[in-house]
Parts: sequence; C-alpha cells; structure tokens
Amino acid sequence: MTSFPPVEITVYPFECDAFGHLNHAATLSLFERARWEALAQGPGMSLFHRNGVVPAVRKATVEYRAAAFPGDVLRVETTIVHRGTTSWTLRQTARKGEDGTAIATADIVFVCVDRAGRPVALPEEIGRVLGGPARVSAGTHLSRVALEGVELSVDVRNAPGGGAILFIHGFPLDHTLWRHQLAGLQRWTRIAPDLRGVGESSASEDGYAIARYADDLIRLLDSLDVERAVLCGLSMGGYIAFDLVGRYADRVKALILCDTRPQADNEAARRGRDDMAELARTRGVDAVGEEMLPRLLAAATMTDQPEVAQQFRDMCRRIPVAGMVGALKAMRDRGDSSGLLGSIRAPTLVVVGSEDRASPPDVARQMADAIPGARLAVIPGAGHLAPLEQPLATTRAFEDFLEQVAP
Repeated sequence: MTSFPPVEITVYPFECDAFGHLNHAATLSLFERARWEALAQGPGMSLFHRNGVVPAVRKATVEYRAAAFPGDVLRVETTIVHRGTTSWTLRQTARKGEDGTAIATADIVFVCVDRAGRPVALPEEIGRVLGGPARVSAGTHLSRVALEGVELSVDVRNAPGGGAILFIHGFPLDHTLWRHQLAGLQRWTRIAPDLRGVGESSASEDGYAIARYADDLIRLLDSLDVERAVLCGLSMGGYIAFDLVGRYADRVKALILCDTRPQADNEAARRGRDDMAELARTRGVDAVGEEMLPRLLAAATMTDQPEVAQQFRDMCRRIPVAGMVGALKAMRDRGDSSGLLGSIRAPTLVVVGSEDRASPPDVARQMADAIPGARLAVIPGAGHLAPLEQPLATTRAFEDFLEQVAP
C-alpha cells in the first residue's frame, strides 16, 4: 500500500444538515478536498495535468461511523490499496483530530482517462506515485529466443485472437522504449525484442547490419508462429522496417514509421557515425548517451520530464560497446529506401514529434506523401522519442490507426 500525507480538514457549517451534523453528500465533498490537499503536499497538483490524463471516479463506497459537527477538525488519511493497469482504489479515513474517533471511511475506484474520456494505461510517473506493480494480463513474459547465431530477449504480451505488433526500437535504445504502448495496446499481441547486441540480447564483435537485424526479426516471428504482423519501428527501427517491407512484404500487415527517415546517410553523417563509434570505444557508452541526449529530446522534455532523460540513459547503459559500435556501422552502411516508398502497399502511419530535429516533420510529411494512402500524425511537444516523451498522444495515434487494420 502507498500512503499520501495525512491532512487536516475543518468541517464548515454549510456542510452540515439542519440538525448540525456533517451530512452524507458533504462527506464526499470533504474527502475530495482532502484528496487535493494530500496531492498538493505530496507529488504535486500538476501530476495528472502534465501527464495529459484525468482521474475519473468509477465507484465509491462510503461507510459512515460517527457524527461530525461544524468546527470539528478531521484528520484524513489517504492510502492506495490496489493498483491495476488503468485503475486504482483509494481508501480515505476521516478521524476527529482531538480523540481519533472514526467518522467515515471511503473506498473510491478511479479510472485513468484521457481528455476525450477514454480509459488509458497509467502513465509511468503516476504509476510510481501510486506505488506497487500494475497487474498485467496473462501471457506477459520476458524470455530469450535462440535464433541463428544469436539469442534475443523479447517481451511478448499476448492478446488471444488479436493480431500482432512487432515493435522495433531505435539507437541507442532497447525494447523498454515501448513501455507505454506495451501497456496500452491490449487488443493486440505485442512483441518487443531487444535487437542483437542490445539490452538482454546476446552481443558479438561482428555480424551487425540492417538486413541482419531484419532477418533476426523474421526468425523471431517464425519462432512465435506469427505469420503477419504490424511493424512499428522508430529511427533505426524504421530503417529495419524498410528492409523488412522490401524483402518480406508478405509478412507485413501494416506499417508504423515513427521518427525515422528513408534516406541513407550522407558523407558528413557517415563520418559522425564513425566518430561516435570511436567515442564508445574510448570513453564508453555513457559518453555516447550524453552526447546524443540533447539532440533527441524536446527542450520541454529535458526540463519538465527528467525521468524520460533518465530512462534514455538507462537504456543506453544496457548496450555493450560491441553492440553500440555494430549498430553505428549498420546505420552508416545502410542503403537508401526512398525508392521503396511508392511501392509500399501495406496500410501505413507516419508518426513524428513536432520538435524532432533528427528526423524533422518536413521529412516525415514528404515520406507520408510518397507512400500510397499513408497517414501522418504529428505529436505536439515531442522530439525524436515521441513514444516516451508524449506516450498518451503517441499511443492514441497508434490506436486510431490500428482501428482501421483488421487483427
């Protein structure tokens, strides 16, 4: 259980009935005042606002135990007694400050909704405040899959009867980039591997190429008996998705291209990859992460969401030097996929952060225009890592698109 700071609330005369007792309806109002005060003294009043969600009451059960009167000071204790994926149960107990007499207890079930009133998975920051692990659906597991020359660590969250989404992370990231989408897209089986040389997957000194990553993923789908999947790739993950569409089009149900571009590196970019690889070899992966961080996140993310910056650092630290250098070489040597765009027949969504400097909105717009029937979603307030920086808006864009794709 997680407790908020206890608060003291004064009973006002207008909250009492003709007999001078605190009435039942006013008790709920008093509990609401106490919740906001506890929030102000604890994580802060903007907790829900900055995460773009609202706590909506689904059910309230109140037990009235003793009378309270105007001028009484009640001590209200607020505790989280249960946490689910989209909901939580909060228990409030009001006692007289002078003698501890229990006045009332309320168990209130809240559901997390977006601004359109739709239930959504708890944002990570709110989950931490509420405490305790969320209950996850049966079939959620992290396992290792042995493929040809590599073992991939993969998070698979099953949705019986639903289609599959294969999430392909970017550089220097791992599968936890998609933590919010893995929690939220519950109608679909979600498959999120760490690419070879990343996170919990095995690493080698060589064998890194965009086509090699793609072949690994096809073998992964084969091992999971998934014939066709929605591909969702971010940045380098988008480069891999282009290769998959070009060579394995029959395995692609639909395509989500997130903060990526089809063009190959120019000479300056290729030299930059080599410089970064040398930085990894000489100063380690942390140095690469700190070098990249300001260019990947929106300015507001850096100041208002320090936890996102920390999540990026944590992912970067989980990449061994060999895997980081291999990924940089793979991106440096990749081909140009611009000529592929016009031949893509799978339903396609292009997603880009409004402040993405690595793959700007203009590049995303041109890419969407070149793919027949593609849709474009620009995520306000996000840089290059839209799924982490603005998870609700990004997940909603995914959901709206996926509603048009048969499972």
